[in-house]
Amino acid sequence: METELFIGGKWVPASSGKRFDVLDPATGDVIATVADGDESDAIASVDAAAAAGAAWAATAPRVRGEVLRKAWELMTERADELAKLVSLENGKALVDAKGEVAYAAEFFRWFAEEAVRIDGLVKNAPSGANRILVVHQPVGVCVLVTPWNFPAAMATRKIGPALAAGCTVVLKPASDTPLTALAMAGILAEAGVPEGVVNVLPSRSSGKVVSAMLKDPRVRKISFTGSTEVGRILLAQAAENVVNTSMELGGNAPFLVFADADLDAAIEGAMIAKMRNGGEACTAANRFYVEEPVAAEFSRRLSERMSALVVGPGTEEKTQVGPLVNEETVAKVDGLVRGALDEGASATIGGSRPSGQGFYYPPTVLTGVAPGSAILREEIFGPVAPIVTFTDEADAVRMANDTEFGLVAYLYTADLARGLRVGEALEAGMVGLNRGLVSDPAAPFGGVKQSGIGREGGHEGLLEYLESKYIAVNW
Repeated sequence: METELFIGGKWVPASSGKRFDVLDPATGDVIATVADGDESDAIASVDAAAAAGAAWAATAPRVRGEVLRKAWELMTERADELAKLVSLENGKALVDAKGEVAYAAEFFRWFAEEAVRIDGLVKNAPSGANRILVVHQPVGVCVLVTPWNFPAAMATRKIGPALAAGCTVVLKPASDTPLTALAMAGILAEAGVPEGVVNVLPSRSSGKVVSAMLKDPRVRKISFTGSTEVGRILLAQAAENVVNTSMELGGNAPFLVFADADLDAAIEGAMIAKMRNGGEACTAANRFYVEEPVAAEFSRRLSERMSALVVGPGTEEKTQVGPLVNEETVAKVDGLVRGALDEGASATIGGSRPSGQGFYYPPTVLTGVAPGSAILREEIFGPVAPIVTFTDEADAVRMANDTEFGLVAYLYTADLARGLRVGEALEAGMVGLNRGLVSDPAAPFGGVKQSGIGREGGHEGLLEYLESKYIAVNW
């Protein structure tokens, strides 16, 4: 398990000599200490990425693709080992960690294929007097900032398209989960990524090191996944040097269940949309709006399913819900639940933090939630399902859209026309129609409103790392 910085193809200590602890969320114990990079290490990472840029951009697309394909093979071969590492530092159940590693590896395979599909354009000008030639070129040095909730997948979802496009990168992983990112660096080096093309910079001083890189004129792109609050700060900093930005920010996903829905399917979808990764996902169903005739039955069945989940250390095979990532996250979830209960909601299961070791919060279902409750306005990031009833379609859409966020929405109905109509009306970048999972490496992932800018995955994800150059020619 590597614990140093990865700069210029080498494992190096932080220039300051400082290190920081990585904790096991199941116990709070230290599992590793990792080099703590600072601003000078950040600039050294940019130096390495800039030095490697021209040669990597000139590397044949097929060669770049084959490197990514090899990385996919290595991740697939070591899936169990990587899943245990993810579970150990993140806390998620091993079954979720295995799913994440498989999903993460697919981004390398998808973008290995996309690397050879960087096309251009030649056409006649409307006047007929000349030609228009458009080519796509790599943006340049990219700073990639990833969160703790999907430490493998969020790294590959950014590294994959960047490398396919011919860019070099500096990855700044979340300080709660740096070990997975460092493991990714080792795999990419083994797959044949040249020195300096991928650099990994763990640091407890996230704001300072990212800011230092954004001030460097050689950095031409930042891709960030995290909170909307931090995203706004980075957008302001990126504006100073007019840096290309991709932002995948907060979510507040509504989950709509109409009275004509297949309740069996709706419950299955709710369990996936709510409990994937223990609720610590930007795509997690955050607010459940259920039509009045089926609200009591839906609440009862969801409570039964969630109460049956096995809670425990994520690294144990039997565990279905692991601990949350840290104390701060548990305190936030507990505060939102207590606030809802104080305003009149009832907990059919869960509803209070357990005593004992580790950062645990039990699966919780809340009914009778007040429409203006904070738990409906804020991203919960935990295993809590607040339920609100509605009486008509327009009311459901209005409540679903009553948020500054717009990442993903889910709806269940047997009426296809209604499903498509409501799907178009929902203010979200992605909609799950009778599906509780929308993520797919081949699909464009991203949101509207305060949920972000740009898309990851699909062909659109590759375009985020390319600039269009127009050449005016005659022949």
